Amino acid sequence: MKHLLLPLLLSTAALPALPALADEPVIENATARQSGGGSTFSATLSHPDTGWEHYADGWRVLDMDGKELGMRVLAHPHEHEQPFTRSLSGVQIPEGTTQVQIQARCLVDGWGRDTSVLTLP
Repeated sequence: MKHLLLPLLLSTAALPALPALADEPVIENATARQSGGGSTFSATLSHPDTGWEHYADGWRVLDMDGKELGMRVLAHPHEHEQPFTRSLSGVQIPEGTTQVQIQARCLVDGWGRDTSVLTLP
């Protein structure tokens, strides 16, 4: 058994270390409503913010093809307020659009892989 482990240990020792990935920001909830000439979106995010060096720093509204319709920048960490909700007003939604995607971003890890699909009222 020892001679089977040695080649395995030697082969993995030459591999580069992979970066540790932190938890991505998660869209816990999202809503939309018509307001004036556009739409107002509210998104509730959770993320293990640790301070100014690592926090969820934004979220955006995308059409179903991935085109950005609006973005909400988050200017500070929310390490003591989790989850938290922020809104974005004045988003212009193309006529006939019935669904959009909400995607969150982290200062360190960038845009999350997952989106949350929201059916519009």
